[in-house]
Amino acid sequence: MPEFTDAHGIAIVYDVHPAKTTPRAVVQLLHGVGEHAGRYGALIDALTSDGYTVYADDHRGHGRTGMKQHGDDKTKLGRLGPGGYRAAVAAVWQFTELIRAENPGLPLILLGHSWGSFLSQKLFNDHPEAYDAVVLSGSALRWPGSLNAGDLNAPWKSKDGHGLEWLASDHSVGATFLDDPLTTSDPMQKLFGLVETARVFGRPRRNLGHDAPVLLLVGRDDTVGGPVSVHKLADAYRSRSGLTDVTTLVYPGARHEIFNEINQADVRADLLAWLDARFPARD
Repeated sequence: MPEFTDAHGIAIVYDVHPAKTTPRAVVQLLHGVGEHAGRYGALIDALTSDGYTVYADDHRGHGRTGMKQHGDDKTKLGRLGPGGYRAAVAAVWQFTELIRAENPGLPLILLGHSWGSFLSQKLFNDHPEAYDAVVLSGSALRWPGSLNAGDLNAPWKSKDGHGLEWLASDHSVGATFLDDPLTTSDPMQKLFGLVETARVFGRPRRNLGHDAPVLLLVGRDDTVGGPVSVHKLADAYRSRSGLTDVTTLVYPGARHEIFNEINQADVRADLLAWLDARFPARD
């Protein structure tokens, strides 16, 4: 497992998945809160098979990074540690710089899910020129009223449920999440604290100055933000940031983790079709 050390001395663990054909671009994959990069195996396999090299880290406090950071104490998974949210953002940017240095001449695509999509929005605001495309899944406009601060599982609450039905309509997805030794189901506010959680808020930057294509993927029944919030995000990228290539795809019957949903094969196919149209295969 390769790793790099961030500005606070935290070792960030990551994986490199080489393209199985001549690489056409590199994807930097950012996972969500409480989880880790290992949950994206099917997506990574689809990307590498289509000519994309994938770099995926376990963020500050999460997965293998978190276990190492917190002395193998699973109860502390999800805690960001020294520097908090800003340090987590800085570490992911440091990872971008590492990826760029190792892959000169190849386009870089930022692909973030959920909290990873919020980190991606922040990185794209601060360093727009570093990314040749941005893909956000399970995302939302990072603004009060557009992010659900309540119980994400409210529509599916039952005495027989496992409490993570909001992740996917496939019951086994939530059950597998709970059984995973590298995950935590604690909500963001509990893990980060109110002050650090508030740092998530923000909007697409005005006059971004770099017209990269953006793809937004969301389940119709996603309780984090859902289609209404994602459409607001798309409008903000067009009207505030000046982007001209913004695509939104909404999946009926799907919940938050669309890459783990029953229709996940369709989601992967749509993603690859969108990417392939913008990043042609190389001989």
